Formats: sequence, structure tokens, C-alpha cells
Amino acid sequence: MKKLPIGIQSFEKLRSEGFLYVDKTKEIHQLTSSNIVFLSRPRRFGKSLLISTLGELYKGNKHLFEGLYIYDKWDWTQQYPVIRIDWTSIEHGSREEMERSMSTFLKRQATLNGINLVSEYASDCFAELLESLHRKKGNKVVVLVDEYDKPILDAIGKTEAAGIRAFLQKFYVILKGADDHLKFVLLTGVTKVAKVSIFSVLNSPDDITMSDKYASICGYTQEELERDFSEYIDNTAIRLEMTREDLLAKIRKWYDGYTWDGKTSVYNPFSTLPFFSRNEFSNYWFETGTPTFLINRLKKHGLAKTVLEPVIADSSAFDSYDPDALGDIPLLFQTGYLTVKNKKMFDGEPEYTLGVPNLEVRESLMKHLLCAFTQYPVAQLGVLGKAMLQQIRNYDVEGLTNNLRKMLAGVPYTLQPEDHATEDATEARYHIIFQVWMTLLGFNIQSERLTDRGRMDAVLLQGEVAIVAELKYHATTKLDTLLDQAIAQIREKRYYEPFIDKKVILLGLAFGGNEVACRIEPLKESYTIYARL
Repeated sequence: MKKLPIGIQSFEKLRSEGFLYVDKTKEIHQLTSSNIVFLSRPRRFGKSLLISTLGELYKGNKHLFEGLYIYDKWDWTQQYPVIRIDWTSIEHGSREEMERSMSTFLKRQATLNGINLVSEYASDCFAELLESLHRKKGNKVVVLVDEYDKPILDAIGKTEAAGIRAFLQKFYVILKGADDHLKFVLLTGVTKVAKVSIFSVLNSPDDITMSDKYASICGYTQEELERDFSEYIDNTAIRLEMTREDLLAKIRKWYDGYTWDGKTSVYNPFSTLPFFSRNEFSNYWFETGTPTFLINRLKKHGLAKTVLEPVIADSSAFDSYDPDALGDIPLLFQTGYLTVKNKKMFDGEPEYTLGVPNLEVRESLMKHLLCAFTQYPVAQLGVLGKAMLQQIRNYDVEGLTNNLRKMLAGVPYTLQPEDHATEDATEARYHIIFQVWMTLLGFNIQSERLTDRGRMDAVLLQGEVAIVAELKYHATTKLDTLLDQAIAQIREKRYYEPFIDKKVILLGLAFGGNEVACRIEPLKESYTIYARL
């Protein structure tokens, strides 16, 4: 078996040292027909490898492409000078730092090509280098910019932000004036940021982010996974004592699901590769860092439901945006926490349904959200969740209530209403915690589902089980009264009727003061217990 290219972003190393490569050169060949191209993809999705591949292609390193789609379709007699700018390796803490670091980088590139730059400032060095390379090499220059938006994103909320954007504005505008010296330009990043010249002054950059022609240029399709990882799939199935079919279904549930056209679904390489290395289902995408800023944003703005239920958006959600006023939906989409689940056309305009890509992202988000709301340790939520799931199924009210008490021990102080006007908001917040918790347990949750008799708080579906839940909060009302109201409402409104073909469990939850209580009814029997938080 070929070695798994975990952590390798160099196409030359990957090919020369016998690592597995999923052939993307068909899309790359098509891409090279453009002039200036922009591609947005989430972090750790293969953008750097794409840029490295293009660099080796334009340099004419034919031997690296033997056996690939593009091998007999490319003019290998032509070699082009390539400038690759990776903003992760350029210092960008301030405008002055960027000026110094970029000037040093460009002068080093010039020296490697036998060119002596006389310009002082980075933008002038860039213009001089492009023209000098073209004159000296005889072919136009290829410019590949990796993580073009990293300086902007890293500076959000800092005093240096305006200066950094001003530097980039002046730097990128050089590309427009150097059009006669450019063969091809590709810029990649996480976001499409407004107020930066690449979208306002360049000669119509081709934004291929949502194009169906390039939907699989990063990531692995199902066909590619089953073809190129076939031996790894078979070996993993043996290790995990699963059939090949069952394993593929589970891998798909965990790591597939990213789409940009609503049709072509791809796997995240950053998750897929370590899975085959370790033969263990886990949240690999989140291992490299907790998305603290995102979790805090979801909690602060009351946006947890955004990642629990489908979101409808038009194309404006994917347009460039002001980094000083980040939109929630564009942020979640461009960072990979939401993806296109469906695309429809209305009067010639697209409408998108967005949702969480897969189980890996959903489970990780739910754990971190629940931790943010309850202060319960993330590392312990998995064990607690499994126990609570069994307790619901077994009508174990005592065990469930005790575990609710553990999980919510950090909540009452922060959620206690200061006056009556805040009680509805407090109940809504408990409701969000409940939704996040049940989603983490693996239920398909339908929140605030409408029936012909009213609106139920939630129905939780898992296989042949349907849990109809009602949540009540009041600072002073007795919990027993709240539970009576919750269960009575379910019964009187007959919320369970659409699910009578399943095993129906009625679940009432009551919160008040510093206490929590629950009641579980299999339509005939009732169990109630109370505990202090």
C-alpha cells in the first residue's frame, strides 16, 4: 500500500517518496484555462497541496505527473517562473512587520533567480520582480497565493487591522498593473473578504468557490475514496470487525458531506487520512484546536439553532463581506461548519439549504456548545451522554435526573433571571441546552414542531424510538407543578400521535431556582424524582 500523506502539503515530496495521491489534475487542467482565479475552502482542506501541484506543473516537472490525467495533455516544453506566497510564513502582526517580511521574501526569490531588486517597498519589489522574471525567463509569471486572507482574519478586532488591510490593498493592486507579465494567478483562502483589492480592482477574477465544475477540486469524492483507498478500507474493516459495506456507510456518515454545488459531496482529507491511519472514528478536524471564537459567538448571539436546524440562504451569503462586520451564516459556511445540502433555482436565482456537513462536525460542535453553556468538561461529555441515553430508554428517572444535575451544575448562576421579563429568555436558553444535548446523544431532533393542535417543544427520533419532550421553566413554581403541566400538555395536545408506529416515550423536564426534575412516561407509567443542582 502507498503511504498515507498525513501532514504533507508538498506535491513533489508526495510523488517522489511514494505517498498516495488522489488525482485532481483533470480539474487542474481545466483550471489553467483561466487567468486570475479565486478559491475559498475551509481550513485544512487541501488548498496548499493544490497550490503546490500547480507550482510543479508550471515549472514543467514532468516526471512528477507520470500516470496522472494531465500527463499527456500538458505542454512540457514550456516552463514558467513561479512565485508562491504563503501568508502563514510571512510575518503579518503589523503593517511595518508585513512590509519588512514581504520585502525580504521577494528579494530572496529574486536572488534565487539571479535578479537584483533595487526597489525598497514590498509592493514595488513585487512589481519589479514580476517584470524582471518575465524578461529574464522569456515566459510570463505564475503567481500562487496561499491563505491570502490570513493577515486580515488574524487582525480582526486589533488596532493594526486598518494598516494591514491598507498594505494588502497596495500589494494586491500590483497584480492588475502587471497583467502583461502574468500567465496565471490563483488566490486561495477561507473567506472572501471585502475592502481588499483583489475583488474590487483586479480584472474580473474567476471565483470558482461555488462552481460545480470545481466542486471536487479539494477533498475526496465517494468514487475516489473507494478506488484509491481500497486496501485501507479492507484492512480497516478487518481491524474493526465490520463488513466493507457497513464500514463505508459509517465513514460516510462521519467524514463525508461537504458540498459547494449541492450535488458533489466530498470528504475532508484532514479527517479521512488519520482515520485510515488509526483505524478509529474520532473528531480529527477538531484535534488541532478548539474553535473557541466560534463557540463563544454561537452562545453569545443565541445562534446554536443555526447549527441544529437547516438554514435557507441566497447567493448573498457567499459574497465578499466586511471583516469588521462578519455575518454569521457566511462565517459558519466559509469556515466549514455549514455546507450546502441542497440548491434550487427560483426565477433564475439560486437558493441554498445549508446544514452541518457530517457527524464529526456535529458531534464536536455539540460537545463544545454544551460545555460553553454548562461548564461541564468536554472530555467527559461522551461518557455522560451515553449513560443518559440508556437512562431515557430504560425509564431510569433517578439516574437521568442525577446526571442532569451533574451536567447543569454550572448553569443556574449564569441563567437565573433578574426579573420576570427574562424568564421566557431563560426558558429558551434551557431549551437550546436541551436541543444540543439531545443532538449529541444521536437523536434526530425536530424542534418546535407544529401539529394541528399546537407547537411541541421537541420530538426526538432514533430508530424505532420517538421521544416527545416538553420543557418548562419558572423561578418560583414548584417543579411538580411544572412537570404536571409538561406531561399534561403532551397528552392533551396529543403531540405523540404522528409517531404511534414507534415506541413513544413522553419526557417532561422542569427547571426552577436551583433545581431540576424530569418525568418519563411510557404512556401508562410515570416516574418522578428531584435533585438540587
